[in-house]
Amino acid sequence: MARLLTFPRIKWSADGAPVAEGHDDVYFSAQDGLAESRAVFLKGCGLPEAWAGRAQFTVAETGFGTGLNFLAIWQLWSAHRPSPDAQLTFVSFEGFPLQAEDARRALAAWPQLAAEAGALLAQWPGPVRGVRNIVFPGAGVRLVLHLGDIRDCLPQSAFRADAWFLDGFSPAKNEDMWGAWIYPEIAARSQPGAVLGTFTVAGAVRRGLSEAGFSVTKAEGHGRKRERLEARLESPPAPAPDPYGLRSPASPPRRVAILGAGIAGAAIAHALTRYGIAAHIFDPAPAPASGASGNPLALLMPRLDAGATAEAGLLIDAYLAARELYRGMPEAEVSDVLQSPRNAPEVTRFEKLLADPPLPLEDLEAVRGGGLLHKRALILRPPGLIARLLAGASCHFGAPAHISFEKRSVNGEDFDAIILANGMNAAHLAPHLPLEARLGQVDFVAQDVTAPPSALASGTYALAAGSDRLWGATFEPSGPDYAADGTLAARDENLAGLKRLSPWWARDAEGEDVQSRASLRATTPDRLPLIGAVPDPAAAVTRFADVKKGRAAEADAPLFAGIYVASGYGARGFTWAPWAAELIAAQLAGAPVPASLASRQAVSPMRFVLRALRRG
Repeated sequence: MARLLTFPRIKWSADGAPVAEGHDDVYFSAQDGLAESRAVFLKGCGLPEAWAGRAQFTVAETGFGTGLNFLAIWQLWSAHRPSPDAQLTFVSFEGFPLQAEDARRALAAWPQLAAEAGALLAQWPGPVRGVRNIVFPGAGVRLVLHLGDIRDCLPQSAFRADAWFLDGFSPAKNEDMWGAWIYPEIAARSQPGAVLGTFTVAGAVRRGLSEAGFSVTKAEGHGRKRERLEARLESPPAPAPDPYGLRSPASPPRRVAILGAGIAGAAIAHALTRYGIAAHIFDPAPAPASGASGNPLALLMPRLDAGATAEAGLLIDAYLAARELYRGMPEAEVSDVLQSPRNAPEVTRFEKLLADPPLPLEDLEAVRGGGLLHKRALILRPPGLIARLLAGASCHFGAPAHISFEKRSVNGEDFDAIILANGMNAAHLAPHLPLEARLGQVDFVAQDVTAPPSALASGTYALAAGSDRLWGATFEPSGPDYAADGTLAARDENLAGLKRLSPWWARDAEGEDVQSRASLRATTPDRLPLIGAVPDPAAAVTRFADVKKGRAAEADAPLFAGIYVASGYGARGFTWAPWAAELIAAQLAGAPVPASLASRQAVSPMRFVLRALRRG
């Protein structure tokens, strides 16, 4: 299976409607496509009345196509938003995403949707498998788009929809999307009483919905279709066991304490604020970004694996989420990154990557000599960026925080949840978390000559932006004590790496007033972060006694109630932090989580407990 999705070939009917070659079915009618969306899906699901008084509302759809249904409901939401803070999340699935230009041509038929269409097209996703989380600031609208075969993506998704749009091409021309397998999956991702609208009245669809617990009725159709279906979930299935601690709390928290004012804590505060959850930051340092997040420059570039594994996919998802959040911020400058292979095995790895690329040509291409060119990467200025992300939070600096897990209190003040986003200090509060300390030193200098943003990488990296130059970084095992202004040995190591990258950059750096900065990075034994609820390993020994006998974990994870962690990012804090923040914020808010089940399990803190139990 190719790692990039295939763009469908689109032809255009005489009246201007987009038609998918192979299916020979239209995405919508050029005459009344919008009217059909409003009648079949919006009216069919009782909107806008169904979201009256709701702080959150989730709609799911089985085929994104041109995005017409999404734009129609967005426009309706704008006219009938229940409150200024209410949030609409639209979850959709697409195995053959359109090229942006095809979508633009299709949507041009609806000038009344021009504002919404322009905002969507500005963030139109590329053909990269995975989950895209697309936020439209100020509108109270979020699009969670699962890109890939719906038979793979729907069972891996995490949400509970209030309404469903059963769309896609007709059942006769797209049997996979309408097969018997899909209806139990829809029911499992629906709130009790969830409503569903669809244009088809096919007998197999009616039977599938009925067997999955929906009551189904026929309603007056639209246009040439005499009838359509409306359905309501009357008998929701029992929830599945939650051995990784991924379930949302019974009710969203109102106030959350976040320990740590680096990029991990700042990104979480930013995400929580969008859900209307008050974020309170606590950090013993006198200012934000005082630890590993406080280097004068940072590089955001992808970490690409040759295999199509869950871990490789989540690294791509995290990179794209980070780029989307930072894009357009004054503290983020677009830059190409020239990555040279360090050795012969890396030449081979790069060749495998390019034979089945995980990113499109707009982001990745080969260069002479066996290297990679990462396009649309970013050079960041962390202190200003973190301050921007913290703008909506209540911040408390300059004093150690006294924590009680049992009372969920910080300095005697009670909170609904506490999030450990404080790097290695998380291990002091929860010693069973498998965090390891690595010391990273960077060296930097300000020069008289300014330069456009540019970056080199090959094991080590070097950055130029304006008058600033930065290079490094070391990544050595470390205890808690270290010299914050670095060591000469580490400076020599970084300079040697800079010379390998570019003798010219190294020549310019020598003789300048070079400064060094060292800080601890928290990492884990499997080099993936810890993102999610903090487990109680002692209780797990009893609850999962059968796991070590080779059985699957079929019980809910025992957790320290209301305690979460976001740590173990290693040297990729600015890559992991936005993605992790969305996972934690969505879980706390009870909103659709923009990640696959496999990705969430791969970063769940409970994974290490289950692995230990399986090993006996």
